[in-house]
Amino acid sequence: MAHIVVLGGGIGGMTAAYEFKDMLGRGHDITVINERDYFQFVPSNPWLCVGWRDRETITFDIRPYLERKDINFIAKRCERIEPDENYLMLDGEERVDYDYLMIATGPRLAFEEVEGAGPEGGHTQSVCTVSHAEKAYENYQQVLEDPGHVIVGAMPFASCFGPAYETAFVIDADLRKRKMRDKVPMTYVTSEPYIGHLGLGGVGDSKSVLESELRQHHINWICNAKVTKCEAGKMYIDEYNEDGELKKQHELEHKFSMMLPSFKGVDCVANVEGLCNPRGFVNIDEFQRNPKWQNIYSAGVCVAIPPIEVTPVPTGAPKTGYMIESMVTAIVHNVANDIAGKPPETRATWNALCLADMGDTGAAFVALPQMPPRNVAWIKKGKWVHLAKIAYEKYFMSKMKSGNSEPIYEKYILKLLGIGKLKE
Repeated sequence: MAHIVVLGGGIGGMTAAYEFKDMLGRGHDITVINERDYFQFVPSNPWLCVGWRDRETITFDIRPYLERKDINFIAKRCERIEPDENYLMLDGEERVDYDYLMIATGPRLAFEEVEGAGPEGGHTQSVCTVSHAEKAYENYQQVLEDPGHVIVGAMPFASCFGPAYETAFVIDADLRKRKMRDKVPMTYVTSEPYIGHLGLGGVGDSKSVLESELRQHHINWICNAKVTKCEAGKMYIDEYNEDGELKKQHELEHKFSMMLPSFKGVDCVANVEGLCNPRGFVNIDEFQRNPKWQNIYSAGVCVAIPPIEVTPVPTGAPKTGYMIESMVTAIVHNVANDIAGKPPETRATWNALCLADMGDTGAAFVALPQMPPRNVAWIKKGKWVHLAKIAYEKYFMSKMKSGNSEPIYEKYILKLLGIGKLKE
């Protein structure tokens, strides 16, 4: 009997737990360890930022749903990993031994890399967690009570730009519904070298489409932007040209700002020498295994992926839902093979697919594979994307509560997009 431990209870971790149980059955133990006792559907946080969702809608207690599937759950913080001895040490000196470890922790939010940034003791908001999005909503009330300049965007080394664009357009839509948009100037500030880069070097016509959308919604922008310091009501920005030379310095006053931070690996993972790259992301081979400890696998945002290209201000490559789903399935099949004494054979298809909501419309991006040159690269826009994002939220929450392990992207979303199964 093998004991598989999944470290992280987010989209990747919960999906993995269900797939492991369905693949391996009752003959093996599955344990999920998560710092918090609840699941949060992070893609909905931009809606929570303006009050279109609440915590109860996009979270649920993990334990009863996992235990219903005979999956163990521990709601504690992991303090350290001992890979040579195959165990984790949790908060309170609780030891958990494992035969296989899957790391799906997501990132550590590195607000400290920009002075004065972050919602906890800093002067910028975030939509990276449900608690941060709730605090952003509280601060958004100041704009509604006393309208002023709003800044939305992403810091240097950010790697997930979709939620920044979503937040900007959702705020725009909310203000228009309230007949207040004319009182609120908006600026999109991003480390991307151009609008629509998305950390992917652009996808199809993403540059022209998103530039057009920002213009139509009267949102100004600053690209190649390195935010250097944040103060109460003020942001300091160095803007660079395409050669990496300082072009202009900005001091922008604002009533509200939401800036996605850079990501790093969580401490218990990043502190294991030989497990990660310099920023704390887990090194993996083509089968999602760590090259040094091959009973350790990883999926999701915590995986080390090189940037698509060198940019004047550093940017990272995103890990989207479809890519995470594919990574998880590969890990489950490869662990099952290892238990059976067979070599690994399943590789994830690292394709990027994103449904970006724009408040009352939306844009779908597909990059196959993620690294160019690509076999497929397109962007499509329409109200159907907005509706598809809502449907995705409802279906995924239902899937997590039911213990359903079927792949959402392969079975539903790709068909919705009319492109069938994606293969490299």
